[in-house]
Amino acid sequence: ANTLFDIWIKYKPRLPEWYYNERLVKVGDTLAQIKEYKLALQQCYERYLQQFVSVNLDDVMDDVQCFKSAFFPNGVRDKNAALMFHVLQARNVCIYQMVCSRDRNLQNGESLQTCLNALTSLRLTMQVALPQEDLCWLIYNGTIHIYTICRHLMVMGHSAKVLEYLLWASICMESSIPLLSVHYLTWRATLYTAVSQCYFDCQAGIHGEIFARRGLIKIDELKQLEDVSSSLEHTETGKIFREATLKMSVMIFKRAVYESRKKSNGFRRESKVNPRKAVNVSWPRNSTERLLVAMFDGAAAQFLAILEALSDPSRNLLPPHPPVPDEVQIPEVTSELFSAGLEILSGNSLKKQNQLENIFVITAGEEGVSGDAAVKFVKLAFSYEEWNVFYSAFEFVDNFLQAQDDPRWKKAELELKLLTLMQPIVLPGRFERSFSITDGGKSKEGSTRRGSEKTQTIRKESLKPGDPFRDLMILATTTFSYVSTFEQNVHPGKEILVDVVMCLWQKCKTELQQIQKSGSRCLEYIHKHQAYQWVHILWIMNEIIEKSNIADTNVMFAEITLCLAAILENVADS
Repeated sequence: ANTLFDIWIKYKPRLPEWYYNERLVKVGDTLAQIKEYKLALQQCYERYLQQFVSVNLDDVMDDVQCFKSAFFPNGVRDKNAALMFHVLQARNVCIYQMVCSRDRNLQNGESLQTCLNALTSLRLTMQVALPQEDLCWLIYNGTIHIYTICRHLMVMGHSAKVLEYLLWASICMESSIPLLSVHYLTWRATLYTAVSQCYFDCQAGIHGEIFARRGLIKIDELKQLEDVSSSLEHTETGKIFREATLKMSVMIFKRAVYESRKKSNGFRRESKVNPRKAVNVSWPRNSTERLLVAMFDGAAAQFLAILEALSDPSRNLLPPHPPVPDEVQIPEVTSELFSAGLEILSGNSLKKQNQLENIFVITAGEEGVSGDAAVKFVKLAFSYEEWNVFYSAFEFVDNFLQAQDDPRWKKAELELKLLTLMQPIVLPGRFERSFSITDGGKSKEGSTRRGSEKTQTIRKESLKPGDPFRDLMILATTTFSYVSTFEQNVHPGKEILVDVVMCLWQKCKTELQQIQKSGSRCLEYIHKHQAYQWVHILWIMNEIIEKSNIADTNVMFAEITLCLAAILENVADS
């Protein structure tokens, strides 16, 4: 920072103003590319802006007239206006990235407000630039920045706060004539999908469906114009239109699959089909599958629609629970969606595919189902307590994952096995399953070597009197081995590790607090009640928290650490 400061001070009087400003911004862009956001912001972008505004930059972002007079005194048609617009956008991107680096989960209210201020500033910049057709590139870049920030905030549960910004980005794409071309249709459809998803997150599904149908109309209007005069190859434009239409149709299906069942008169429940016998029944087997077939061509598109219909941002992996709606039809539809997903999954030889597409780039009509989508489906089945589907799908997906060498598939394999170990703990006495768990395996270039394997069996009613911590110990030691013996890029994700630790803590908390309360009689209590393994599990939980760097993700982890410290102090005093 000091070196840059000295360079700017030294060379500013020696260089032409236009050249100095271009170099200043260029260096900022380079620093931002290598993720030196703070340096780029303070030593480049804000240094450039302070030449025009002497007050706090945020103070002129509230009013469009003040904004124009401060940053564009010669009007937006001035030759330097494009550079100014670029700097204003880059400044907001750096501010957002700096927030992410220090508070990714937006646990501090100030972090959230800073992100919203950045969105407001981006919107204001685009508002001023929108009438200038030659600045369409800036509008396009602005929509990307807004989408990136909004998607992050949506994941954090702030969909209601970002809806207006996503709507603005969508309207901007429609208001700029150059951005109405087929070339930008895929991105426009992505923005439409984000807006629709926001409505669903805000429990306003009807508005989400309406906006998706509006998007379909816009896509159809463009298709009609393109049919009159097409400058691209027909196959290329056809693919673009199919993909955009698919995105809108999926959002429509997300609500329609439930609403159509609610509205049907004289509804009669259709008998459930056992997932293992589903292959013997002709497809489509029920009204849900018939709607799937009517709306989507190909297994990939149908599977994507199923995933979206089942996805709910308010639903966590733990604790698993079935849907509890007011209408009795909703659980039926949910079960039918899972059954349909399993049917599609079983019909695709995942382990024979050499290359799988990511779920977000699947196009209509393709038959393959991506590995990412299959893994997500298994996790959803766990979350909804669809245990028959969960274990049946797990077998298909696990066979595929074990045949892969890429680290991300090994990571997914470990995560699904942890779910299988958690099932008898959260809902004991339901199923019995066996699979191989690598114990002390080594990782080389992201792949694991199964040099020493042992089969762990999850037995029916394993949490029984006299053996209360068997399944807990298996889960704890297995998770610990995963975060200790594998390379970092193969470790299970932080989200599922948090779920594992919280699951263990909830099951062990009562016993551990009794040990903690025993005070100076701690050793006597542990020996009398044979509570050594409870303390062992507590120690393992702390090791998992430390090795996986998840201590700052949940305040409950502080309680776990304090509990261990208190017990160790009591042992020392005993």
